[in-house]
Amino acid sequence: MIKLSVDKEKCTKCGLCISDCIAKCIENDEEGYPEMGYRDRCLKCQHCMMICPTAALSFDGKNPNDSEKVSNKDILSIIKSRRSIRQYKDEELSESELQAIKDMLPYIPTGCNSHKLHFSIVEKKEVMRTLKEKVNKKLLKALNNKLLAPLVKHFETYKESFENGEDIIFRNAPHMIVVSSPITAPCAPQDPIIALSYIELYANSLGIGTCWCGYGEICMKIFPEFSEILEIPKGYVPVYTMLLGKPAVKYQRIPQPEPYKIAEIKDIIPKDSCIWCKTKRLFTNFLR
Repeated sequence: MIKLSVDKEKCTKCGLCISDCIAKCIENDEEGYPEMGYRDRCLKCQHCMMICPTAALSFDGKNPNDSEKVSNKDILSIIKSRRSIRQYKDEELSESELQAIKDMLPYIPTGCNSHKLHFSIVEKKEVMRTLKEKVNKKLLKALNNKLLAPLVKHFETYKESFENGEDIIFRNAPHMIVVSSPITAPCAPQDPIIALSYIELYANSLGIGTCWCGYGEICMKIFPEFSEILEIPKGYVPVYTMLLGKPAVKYQRIPQPEPYKIAEIKDIIPKDSCIWCKTKRLFTNFLR
């Protein structure tokens, strides 16, 4: 059972934890303090605890005072403090900030050093607004069409939000980068993900917020006209999308993540696996 504890002596009822909850599982109680209203939606991202300016929230038994302070002094600090930004200031990045990211792109590694990635960078917030309107219109039309609805089933939950003009896909970000790779590239699926990982860390070092936009990636693929709008060359496939902009929120501390499993291989130990086990493993390896 996920638990959100609130120190009412510290809580100022600012609402940052509620507005920054991507899963919308936090709401105000009768006194105006935050409470966990929909535990089954919680993604355990700890954004609520990290964004609280007064350290009034404890998430799932974790004390905010045990978290490290956010610092951009070195690469490890940037990795630790990196957060998906879903609230942006209504202003564009400067030309120098955008140019700094462009100047970094040639140094991004690719498989077999193919260096044939394509970057579509939306540089004007007016263009982003137009894209939002076009995407919302397309999604609503598809959701209301029995033949097309299965293609956009991921968006069914947000149908009412689209009807109200909410920007569920692009989060009102002023900029977006779509990375595409040639169909024939030796590492076509992997190279754009590596590229965006580099872009994200560098952008964060400049104080620029980013967000991996999975819904945007789906839209780029199911609505081919957006490839034309984004000037993606023929023979290239849009692989993934990232939002960029100046954050409208500031995270105060670093999360306390659960550790991943690590196999510390220090010797070769013979395994006597059965043929069925090997076949199952082989199938699993190619399942995704």
